[in-house]
Amino acid sequence: MDDEVFEQLVRMFNQLVLWVAAGAMVFGGVVPYIPQYRDIRRTQNAEGFSTYVCLVLLVANILRILFRFGRYFETPLLWQSIIMIVTMLTMLNLCTSVRMATELNTKRRSFIATDSKDEEIKVPKRLFLDFEWSYFWSWSRFVDYLQCVLGFTLAAAYVTYLLLDSPVYVESLGFFAVFTEAMLGTPQLYCNHQNKSTEGMSIKMVLMWTSGDTFKTGYFLLTHAPVQFWTCGLLQVAVDVAILAQVYYYGRYPQKPASHAVSHTTSAKAL
Repeated sequence: MDDEVFEQLVRMFNQLVLWVAAGAMVFGGVVPYIPQYRDIRRTQNAEGFSTYVCLVLLVANILRILFRFGRYFETPLLWQSIIMIVTMLTMLNLCTSVRMATELNTKRRSFIATDSKDEEIKVPKRLFLDFEWSYFWSWSRFVDYLQCVLGFTLAAAYVTYLLLDSPVYVESLGFFAVFTEAMLGTPQLYCNHQNKSTEGMSIKMVLMWTSGDTFKTGYFLLTHAPVQFWTCGLLQVAVDVAILAQVYYYGRYPQKPASHAVSHTTSAKAL
């Protein structure tokens, strides 16, 4: 009787651990963006955060959802993708509004300086439907990002529907999905390199990336997820470590004066 009770307790404990791990997988991915979101809201400056991070995660998670139609994987990973897509759209909405407010304030300062009170203050509009490659992912309205994401989703879904019976396509889709996600940190890595600084980037976010990606990679290995998942998970951890190395290097050997008071006219380039 005691052995049966012990075995039942062990099963309950294992089940509890699985539930906790699943919950961490579903919601853990969005936690790193909470401090970054709060920093942008507080400073009204998104210069240090690359919105190409949002692009990478949107593409990766849309493709991962489509991959599930061809090859089953754990349901928590599906919910993780859905929640991450909503989170990235929320981040884009904030960054777009902050960028437009910054550009408008810059125009107003220029307008007042010229003392041309009969002129109208205008901010150049960059729209998705203009199809100008130089302004790709630097549009003026949040709705343009939605149009781009919707167009990509419909196109990818149509191709997947046509080639769903092809094992080569399905496996390639899965690899491309997780490989794209593994490149999550590279836009931020490049942005830091261009700025010669990690100012404006939330270090808490990167630390959470690193811990979350390490946990996620371990989860993939323990649950026998497709090989694409854990291989690219290891690559993602390596990119996170590289960004932390930038934090150390630019903190110890600053390349430019660190100040949020610098004119934000370059924020559109960083976004």
